[in-house]
Amino acid sequence: MQGWLFHKYYQPNEEDDFERLFNLFKELLLHTSGDVDEALAWMTELDKKYKLTHSGYTLSDFINDLKNRGYLSDRNAGSPKKVPTTKLEKALRQDALEQIFDQLKKSKSGHHTTSISGIGDEHGADLRAFEFGDALEHIDAESSIKNAFIHHGINEFSLSPEDLVVHDQYLQSQTSTVLMIDISHSMILYGEDRITPAKKVAMALAELITTRYPKDTLDIIVFGNDAWQIQLSDLPYLQVGPYHTNTVAGLELAIDILKKKKSANKHIMMITDGKPTCIKKGKKYYQNSWGLDRTIINRTLSLAITCRRMQIPVTTFMIAKDPLLVQFVDQFTAANGGKAFYSSLQGLGEFIFMDYKQQKRNKKK
Repeated sequence: MQGWLFHKYYQPNEEDDFERLFNLFKELLLHTSGDVDEALAWMTELDKKYKLTHSGYTLSDFINDLKNRGYLSDRNAGSPKKVPTTKLEKALRQDALEQIFDQLKKSKSGHHTTSISGIGDEHGADLRAFEFGDALEHIDAESSIKNAFIHHGINEFSLSPEDLVVHDQYLQSQTSTVLMIDISHSMILYGEDRITPAKKVAMALAELITTRYPKDTLDIIVFGNDAWQIQLSDLPYLQVGPYHTNTVAGLELAIDILKKKKSANKHIMMITDGKPTCIKKGKKYYQNSWGLDRTIINRTLSLAITCRRMQIPVTTFMIAKDPLLVQFVDQFTAANGGKAFYSSLQGLGEFIFMDYKQQKRNKKK
């Protein structure tokens, strides 16, 4: 828990007691990799220090409500072990999505990309400022007129381009995305928790795709010494291991997954905080954490070129500023023709969401 502050949960307010504690519980659950008992133990300690509960609503009441509302269940009859239900896992994804959307709404202007209009687009619920090139049929008349009244008054009514807002557009053609998450040991080194924001982004992206882009597919893989695919339900419980960074294994698995997809639009997103330090030669591991090992780097760059030939762009999100990582990513991006971003942990979700939306607008029809 080092380095994380939960002061926003300490202040008493008019919010329902359950909802206030539930928000804190969900946040703690991600940091404990889905361990309910550990999260509740942290809540007990926080309650002693910050008086989160009161005589009218105790932690015992909160735990009972979690069970009664279908968020917790016992592993088996008579077991004291509490486990999250699928309802709680969905609540975690929805919460992550809402948090990242809040970040996007607070972003500076200039992050918005121009929508593509034409057959195959459908209106979304989100509204945004009109931009040059937007189709007139996408303008939301009611909201635009309301803005005009607010900006110019009733007596001198006029409608200017600054008043116009449009429905954001979501294309109907299918995109297949593989999200690669680095779970090497460096993701929790030096007291900095990098894996929890990565998990939160993955859950939010999954919730976005399943609810807003139902024709799209998202597969999630993790990579350390090896790489393997995980299910959506595994995300809250994801942990970092004592691993090196085998980017080659991750890319090979991502390519294998995308080969089976019928979609013409394929994309890899990779979240990492370190350069490749491991590959497999036969059944043995070849590892080198010092510098940029040419044997490891060349294998990785070869896969970058393979992805380019298969028309699979790779977007790399660096969550560290290690000069060797930056040097490697520069080479990788040049070989693949994809994109790379450096992002702070706080801005990681925003970068990934903006990139995904851009991919949707640039994809093949």
